[in-house]
Amino acid sequence: MKTAILPLTILLLASNMASAESDTSSDEFEYLETPVAEQIDDLIDDDRDGVINARDLCPETPLKAEIDNDGCATYVKTEQTMQLHILFANDSSNINPAFLSQIRSMAKFLKDYPSTSIELQGYASKVGNHKYNQKLSEKRAQEVQSALINNGISHSRIQILGFGDTNLEELGDDEVSHAMNRKVVATVVGHKGSVKEEWTIFNKIEK
Repeated sequence: MKTAILPLTILLLASNMASAESDTSSDEFEYLETPVAEQIDDLIDDDRDGVINARDLCPETPLKAEIDNDGCATYVKTEQTMQLHILFANDSSNINPAFLSQIRSMAKFLKDYPSTSIELQGYASKVGNHKYNQKLSEKRAQEVQSALINNGISHSRIQILGFGDTNLEELGDDEVSHAMNRKVVATVVGHKGSVKEEWTIFNKIEK
């Protein structure tokens, strides 16, 4: 009986293999090309502000800036004031070295606010000839102007005005009042707009 089962088993296996080979011929499908998406708008966000290029009115927004719906940053206007007050010896336009740090600080301030200009107002005490004092006050302002230029400030941003011995703040006739009136003064107001930053999950708290 065993010898009869073995040939039958082999016959069945051969039959199954033949049918499997015949079935593979029918497993053929028509090739479909991958569809290409037609992108109408530019969905790229070059400045990474969360607003796509297609509707970004400010395409170069600084990183971390708080923006509006048009992709434009929010700016906060700041204002700073710098004063210059330099005193001179009697009948002299030489700048005392003690005031050179003031001039350097003013030069740095003018560089930080490049759209500003400065008016140097020179004064003289009520000692001596009025016409002479007028020229002396102008010369003092010119010396401060030269010092600012030497610190990198353009000549076009500096104006000079000499008041001589007029418009004085100290009206006394004593030596202290005269000393306070031998001066060059200036007040500069600088305006600047800084970007308001937006909090994100990547912000770090300063420790």
